Amino acid sequence: MIRVAVVDDEPLARAGVVARLRGEPDVVVVGEFVDGHELAALRRHSVDVVIVDVQMPGRDGLDALATIPVAERPLAILLTAHEHFAVRAFELQAVDYLLKPIDDERFGEAIDRTRRQLRGQTMAATTRHFAIRVGTRLSFIDADDVEWIEADGDYAVLHVLGRRHLLREPLHTLARRLDPARFVRVHRSAIVRIDQVEELRPRPNRDAVLRLRDGTALRASRTYIETLLAALHRIA
Repeated sequence: MIRVAVVDDEPLARAGVVARLRGEPDVVVVGEFVDGHELAALRRHSVDVVIVDVQMPGRDGLDALATIPVAERPLAILLTAHEHFAVRAFELQAVDYLLKPIDDERFGEAIDRTRRQLRGQTMAATTRHFAIRVGTRLSFIDADDVEWIEADGDYAVLHVLGRRHLLREPLHTLARRLDPARFVRVHRSAIVRIDQVEELRPRPNRDAVLRLRDGTALRASRTYIETLLAALHRIA
């Protein structure tokens, strides 16, 4: 079982996270805490993962995590209503960074990412190639050649060197099989290979417009923007 502690000074927000975790069969909530001082006392031997609000009265979530020695620090999923903590969050090796109000699908992705990291199977679990069926023939596409992926109903479309390849798998399940160090979901309907992003233009509504190296323009929604920014920072 994955032992999770939830740290948030807002009772309703904390209850919402706990309710979501109850739907995960391999997760047990071992504690609920209200400030960074309690978070700083947690250690990996008693807790596998902390889901923590970044901004809390007194010591905030990031400062509290930083006080825990790396070898003893639990994995962390960070929550915030603000958008400017992502780079520091990933410097602290946070598993994921979720904006409030929490999107259920993004929450599920964060828990899946945590499972892979805990099991040490990230590389083994990721997809290295795709099998595309054309009639009775199978074609194989290397994941390293895929520039971006879009949803098409219950299918996904792989974009490779100007060509489209239909994959018989919905985008949300495909996202769980991709290497998170290389591919990032930027919208409910789009995943990009990080090194294909050439330009990011913020919009007033906190979304952004991406331009890929092949000239494709894609919308990045605020739900996913911070994970994308942190990923871009890592490869800069």
